[in-house]
Amino acid sequence: MKINKNYLNLEASYLFSTIANKVRAYSDANPDKRIIRLGIGDVTLPLCKDVIIAMERATLEMGVQESFHGYGPEQGYDFLKTPIKEYYAKRNVNLDTDEIFISDGAKSDLGNILDLFDTDNTVLVQDPVYPVYVDTNVMAGRRIKYLNSNEENGFLPLPTENDKADIIYLCSPNNPTGACYNKEQLQQWVDFALQNNSVILFDAAYEAFISDENLPRSIFEIEGAKKCAIEFCSFSKTAGFTGTRCGYTVISKELVFEDTMLNKMWLRRQTTKFNGVPYIVQKGAAAVFTENGQKEIQGNISYYKENAKIITDTLDKLGIWYTGGTNSPYIWLKCPNNMKSWEFFDYLLNNIQVVGTPGSGFGNNGEGYFRLTSFGSHENTIEAMDRLLKYSLANV
Repeated sequence: MKINKNYLNLEASYLFSTIANKVRAYSDANPDKRIIRLGIGDVTLPLCKDVIIAMERATLEMGVQESFHGYGPEQGYDFLKTPIKEYYAKRNVNLDTDEIFISDGAKSDLGNILDLFDTDNTVLVQDPVYPVYVDTNVMAGRRIKYLNSNEENGFLPLPTENDKADIIYLCSPNNPTGACYNKEQLQQWVDFALQNNSVILFDAAYEAFISDENLPRSIFEIEGAKKCAIEFCSFSKTAGFTGTRCGYTVISKELVFEDTMLNKMWLRRQTTKFNGVPYIVQKGAAAVFTENGQKEIQGNISYYKENAKIITDTLDKLGIWYTGGTNSPYIWLKCPNNMKSWEFFDYLLNNIQVVGTPGSGFGNNGEGYFRLTSFGSHENTIEAMDRLLKYSLANV
């Protein structure tokens, strides 16, 4: 028996464990200091009322013989896929329900989709990068190319002839930088993929945070994308499903490589390796698309957007460069005074007891940058920014 030695090539992930250790040590030494965490990537508001009601009803159904549900369709129930189809139609994206696959989250499918592709394929990711894109391909032994994402290109790099690859990862709005591609920029990526016979894996987990109606919320708003892209989305940040797990992946029947329809390949993969998302969870997800459900989740998203504005307004006052915040829950800022990422982390923790995420944890190009998120409470966000403003003014 031999193990998959590609796992031995994975770099140890020290980012969040190091953060936890530093915060614990500071807290133990300073028990009277209240620490505010603005590095959290998890939501903090509860599930909306309509979702809870739908889940409660579904739970009761499971206790009655006539309405009990056992194994469901691996690709998801139509009562959820149909409103997702209608949701896309509002953006002038026409889908068939069998092009929509319900999953237990974008992260799972972003890794599992690689079952469809040969390990000899080359992969293109941006640096800084969401670690899942890298690690899942390292596990399979694929060769990874890095595309420089930096302040000069607004952390929105565009393809060049040197960036040819078989599998291309794009995330917009981006995690960790919060930057968001416009239609013209995404069209360049789609054209590039079509010219080079590449597939784009498009992570749209944060699409609901886009405020600008001129910005695309789906790769399929771009001409030609159905022939070269797969889209991954999630209810985690949109509707607070981080603890209940539900998302969806869209694979058009127009997506064909080597005379093979990837839609059918993915269906075969899912029916073999996946038993589907629980009926109760899917019922809750379907409630997201009701009129009341949409109002409630938009209220939650607006709450987080207000937090983001509180953060960006403070950074503006301090003259600190950043991207994100407007169309994203993430704010990616340049560390002041040429500080390194971990140096700035220690500076915030020791002086104002605020915790964020060092950018260097997301790749080499993240060095010198820092990620803050808007997923905290209003009260904590306001207090954290007040601390930052007062301390900075006191030390001018």
